[in-house]
Amino acid sequence: MEINVPLNNNKKLEKVLKRANKNVELQTYLKCSNILAVDRLGYNDHGRVHVAIVANISLKILRNLLKAGVVPSIVKDYKEKNFTNHDAEVIVFLASLLHDVGHIVARQRHHEFSIPLARDLLKDILKKIYPDEEKYIILSDVLNAIMAHDKNSEVSTVEGGILRVADALDMKEGRARVPFNSGKIDIHSVSAMAIDDVKINYRDKKPIVIEIIMKNSAAIFQIDYLLKNKINDSGLEEYIELIARIKEGKEEKILDEVKLF
Repeated sequence: MEINVPLNNNKKLEKVLKRANKNVELQTYLKCSNILAVDRLGYNDHGRVHVAIVANISLKILRNLLKAGVVPSIVKDYKEKNFTNHDAEVIVFLASLLHDVGHIVARQRHHEFSIPLARDLLKDILKKIYPDEEKYIILSDVLNAIMAHDKNSEVSTVEGGILRVADALDMKEGRARVPFNSGKIDIHSVSAMAIDDVKINYRDKKPIVIEIIMKNSAAIFQIDYLLKNKINDSGLEEYIELIARIKEGKEEKILDEVKLF
């Protein structure tokens, strides 16, 4: 399955996407990440499907921010290099793609393990798309964003804040279905199963309007504990409006009973 994102006439992003989809090492790591996370540890998806969803969300958030006049860090901090918004799109796409490859090593501290793995992959993916110095600047900001997706890490760039929020927004019920159906019944899987849909809209004063449609109020844990923790200290708080509501009709029952001991 190839990863697809809306290119919006970004030629550099188009080249990077083609390279990433053909990179055997990366595609294998995404497969191995899921073997560890899902098959061996019983967590939710952290492979190709997850990173594709996060990449699309990241680009949506970035483009909403650009529409509102927000300047990406790569553009603001390296004026002498004449980076553009297209380069910021390359950064958030690659950070989305590579942020979880550390799962081939371990679940704990996976964001730290992702850094050396991503660095080696980036050198190949970015080759001949950027001159050497620009390539290493892009590489540096991608690694910065990967580190920032962990809620205990600092966020120092717009692009890092975008990945941090986008990662948490892959929260629809489908992501929790595998661990839930395999018998992993806890507040994480139940709350994720209670989320029907996630929508991202635009308003002039709040360019990132996140609307969570809940099937059951159990989803509040996923929203209040996980998503809000990722939004806090992301650097994007002033641009975000978060709305959660029960979908029309009665709340759906998620489970009949659970045995705790």
